[in-house]
Amino acid sequence: MSTTMNAPARHARSGPSKDMAVSLALGRRRKRRDRIMLWLALAATAIGLAFLVSILATLLWRGTQALSLEVFTDVTRPPGSEGGLANAIVGTLIQTALGTLIGAPIGLLVGTYLAEYAQGSRLGNAVRFVSDILLSAPSILIGLFVYQLLVLPFRGFSGIAGAVALAVIVIPIVVRTTEDMLQLIPNTLREATFALGAPKWKMILLVCYPAVRPGLITGVLLAVARIAGETAPLLFTSLGNLNWSTDLTKAMSSLPVTIYAYAGSPYSDWIALAWTGALLITVGVLFINIIARFALRQR
Repeated sequence: MSTTMNAPARHARSGPSKDMAVSLALGRRRKRRDRIMLWLALAATAIGLAFLVSILATLLWRGTQALSLEVFTDVTRPPGSEGGLANAIVGTLIQTALGTLIGAPIGLLVGTYLAEYAQGSRLGNAVRFVSDILLSAPSILIGLFVYQLLVLPFRGFSGIAGAVALAVIVIPIVVRTTEDMLQLIPNTLREATFALGAPKWKMILLVCYPAVRPGLITGVLLAVARIAGETAPLLFTSLGNLNWSTDLTKAMSSLPVTIYAYAGSPYSDWIALAWTGALLITVGVLFINIIARFALRQR
């Protein structure tokens, strides 16, 4: 009888110990899985960094071989003439600057409309949907579109067509950044401005824009970094020019197109200049991204 009476007591004493053992086993299993996932993540990071370091090291090694003052002062020349990339650099700067000047204000106004005037409306949703599609569209399709719009009707490639193609790429980036930044502003700030009797346009211009100015600048800089290395749209629009040309109504040289042409050539001096041009674009884009991240960090 005493054995029968002590059985529940022994079960009561053994029950918590079994639960504790199970919980300890589950804890060890979780730690083991966590450690495995950590090592997998570290391995993936190491592989990605190895590829990145390899690309950058190759770019620095090959790009600095032909780097000289003539690269910035001399124009592109036939093979064996030891030319430079001055016309390509100037063409890239002109088309990138003009594309940004065209696309950034349009993107800013569209983003403002979506954030301040079209929340929940059908037109706003349609514009946002089209902007998102344009943001993910291949750049070669944009080049073909501008080719049909500006190149074929005027029967000639031009720097204006190249700038318009780059502007089309800039617009959705600035739209998305502007809308996201304006949505971060608390509604209480808007209500306080309305309470003072200010109209909505003045609230946007004098309150919202200054509050998110670093974010807006960051979006524009990211768009510039995106279009600085675009090749496909310029192949169908500005085409390229081996001579010095700043005429926007004619074919204009650019670094991406020059790199594309030189890298596929059988001439060693052109290949070396292609690596140098790739290095210049990489350094320029890296510099723009550093500025953008610094502006966002300050915000």
